[in-house]
Amino acid sequence: MDKKLSLTALTALVLSSMVGAGVFSLPQNMAEVASPAALIIGWSITGVGILFLAFALLLLSRLRPDLDGGIFTYAKDGFGELIGFCSAWGYWLCAVIANVSYLVIVFAAFSFFTDTPDNIVFGDGNTWQALIGESVLLWFVHCLVLRGVQTAAGINKLATFAKLVPLGLFIVLAVIAFRWDTFHLDFTGVDLGVPVWQQVKDTMLITLWVFIGIEGAVVVSARARRRKDVGLATMMAVISALTIYILVTLLSMGVVARPELAEMRNPSMATLMVNLIGGSGEIIIAAGLIISVCGAYLSWTIMAAEVPFIAALHGSFPSPFKKQNANNAPSSSLWMTNGAVQLALVLIWLSGSNYNTLLTIASEMILVPYFLVGAFLVKTALRMKKPALLGVGMIAAMYGLWLIYASGIINLMLSVVLYAPGILVFLYALKNREIKTTLHFIEWSIIAALLIAAVPALWYLVR
Repeated sequence: MDKKLSLTALTALVLSSMVGAGVFSLPQNMAEVASPAALIIGWSITGVGILFLAFALLLLSRLRPDLDGGIFTYAKDGFGELIGFCSAWGYWLCAVIANVSYLVIVFAAFSFFTDTPDNIVFGDGNTWQALIGESVLLWFVHCLVLRGVQTAAGINKLATFAKLVPLGLFIVLAVIAFRWDTFHLDFTGVDLGVPVWQQVKDTMLITLWVFIGIEGAVVVSARARRRKDVGLATMMAVISALTIYILVTLLSMGVVARPELAEMRNPSMATLMVNLIGGSGEIIIAAGLIISVCGAYLSWTIMAAEVPFIAALHGSFPSPFKKQNANNAPSSSLWMTNGAVQLALVLIWLSGSNYNTLLTIASEMILVPYFLVGAFLVKTALRMKKPALLGVGMIAAMYGLWLIYASGIINLMLSVVLYAPGILVFLYALKNREIKTTLHFIEWSIIAALLIAAVPALWYLVR
């Protein structure tokens, strides 16, 4: 029996990890900060940047098939033990917190069907009823992945196709209802009182997050049936997601005028569907949101467990993370990952918080690995003396730097609070390696700087 992932399964994994809850709120989120003109420019910049990043991943999967751990092994091979670990740690922590957010969002969406003003059951996903439901879903998916990554990926493939149905229906109806005069109203956003270029930059802050997950096929590349499918799956998923995002945002502005769209409550696609087909539209989108988020959660559970497993195989994470069960699932890594998710859910319930600050900082941590992908392709191209590859790597690296800048330097600095405990894990893993590794002076200097910087960063964060 073939236990490897097919091209379709890999593509579904990447597409599902990118297209989660965000797409259902995109119409309002974009209309709030940008005019149609700014959106066209913004999506053009994002489209070029994200396609070059995807192309960089495709090229690296072909040029370095020996590096089957994806973004972790690219960072480690290109920039050393410490940078490789930081890439894996940042990615893993982002995945853990993303999974917490998906579980909370699912039950916040269920509140549409269960809650009334006088009877709050699931609320914003932080009630005790929501905690029970989230925990059940958490350990149900845990059991699915323990049955093997192939089994979980097969179910994710069905969920991906299911989530495309309401999105496809919305796009078709929006095309029919689209009016050019509505779309062209205040085309450059004079009413926003902000220059077009600033509007473009503001859209970057939104497009930044909707493509996180682009690396999905690369992360599980060791489980691919054919190595060449890894890069192809990435490109196919990115083009599909980009098409969906552009159509959803631009068509929405031709259905409802931008100022009205900006005032809608989220998920704004539900309100738009009510305008298009009546009350049943809201139910369709709410159900689509739940399916979409559950699919994204399944994808991220696979990836969250895979990165520590691969890092442990290379000695960067403690050895217990590299244990597999009889189904070749990374069981030990999965238990530790979902244990962290469960703890976070309990803390959210106890505090009643929405953890937005932590989610923003954790999401920032995934951007550094993205930059390192482009930087590693630059290094590889220079080593192989291939100017064409160098151009692709430089554009991908510059786009990575742009994402870090657009998302906020302050958040990047605060992320050292989350890197600091990881450094202790890294040092423990190095100490217990069978083959001892000596760090360079620069790596020790970076470790010292991170630990020292964590103190004022933590003080700032608490305040």
